[in-house]
Amino acid sequence: MTRGLRFLTEEVQTGTDGPQPRWKRIGWLSIGMVYLFFPVSEIASGKLRGPQAVWAVLGLGVFVLAYLGAALSRWQDGEDGEGRVGPVTYTMVAVATVLAVVLPVAFGGGWLTLPIYTTVIYSMALSSRVSAVAAVAMGTVVLLIGLLKDHDLGSTVVLVFQVLTLTVLFTRVRRTKILVVQLRQAQREVARLAAGEERLRIARDLHDLLGHSLSLIVLKSELAGRLAESGSERALPEIRDIESVARQSLVEVRDAVTGYRQRGLSGELDGARAALEAAGTRVSVRLAGTPLPDHLDGLLGWAVREGVTNVIRHAGADSCAIEVSYDGSTGVLEIVDDGDGAVPYGTEQGNGLAGLAERVEAAGGTVSAGPRGGGFALRVAVPSAGAGA
Repeated sequence: MTRGLRFLTEEVQTGTDGPQPRWKRIGWLSIGMVYLFFPVSEIASGKLRGPQAVWAVLGLGVFVLAYLGAALSRWQDGEDGEGRVGPVTYTMVAVATVLAVVLPVAFGGGWLTLPIYTTVIYSMALSSRVSAVAAVAMGTVVLLIGLLKDHDLGSTVVLVFQVLTLTVLFTRVRRTKILVVQLRQAQREVARLAAGEERLRIARDLHDLLGHSLSLIVLKSELAGRLAESGSERALPEIRDIESVARQSLVEVRDAVTGYRQRGLSGELDGARAALEAAGTRVSVRLAGTPLPDHLDGLLGWAVREGVTNVIRHAGADSCAIEVSYDGSTGVLEIVDDGDGAVPYGTEQGNGLAGLAERVEAAGGTVSAGPRGGGFALRVAVPSAGAGA
């Protein structure tokens, strides 16, 4: 019986999600049949004769079938690890219980090993509390039958002890298996949430990338069209710039999808200057303080891209000032324009500033945006420690 525990613990150790093949379970359960030696020996030795032997064989056969049926049906576990216990299983448990009591009373103390088997199916088919009560009741029955049949007191006490301890042991094994199943479910849920978060990140990145790049392409296309209509030689360089921006956007999109893209503040500032000038907006850029650490450099680069994209799309500004400062503990970006400050363009465009705010808040920083001095201002402040976490 003790070795029969392996068919349960093996599932826990190997981490298999599904139940073991039925033939393998039967094999391990058969090892526990060693306790049937005592009633079988009484039949084989001729101690039970005639009709008594026939009823003993029939009773033992029905008991074994009920035990195996209850055990195998119980271990068809459900997704939650608790399994699905139906009326058939409960019926077989009841049959095994009745025979585990009736057969020892009818044929003597040698049959007191049968209640040990009931403790296994109690532990696997019933709740922990109910199985504990049932095991105590069965242990009491074993003690009373042993006394009634003048069975050796020491052997009877050992049998009672085995009924109780095997109940605890199999209950713990079952609980461990349930916890393993629930742990796998939790791991799958974490993986699902991580995948969803990654999809959201990619969508947000693509929005930021394409929003900026396509805005620049539209502006340069309009400028190239006007220059071409006037016959200016500047139209060709603008068209080449459009091609260059489109190619760079394609590279960035590919990098964003694979998750390897790295953004730099200096590159974003250069791109912002070019985009604003193409839109006819004067640009001033001021850097103050010590050089930014890499993690802040990338995050503020994102903020520059989003802020400038909104200025180009919504502000209609004549001038725009970009200031970046870092005092060794906090990086601050301010983008101030003289456009239509009465229009809260940061909320009109949807995911842009909202996505930026999510990034900044995740890094422990703050984002504020609103009218200022007849224009509009975006301010991003991120602590160095938070961004590097």
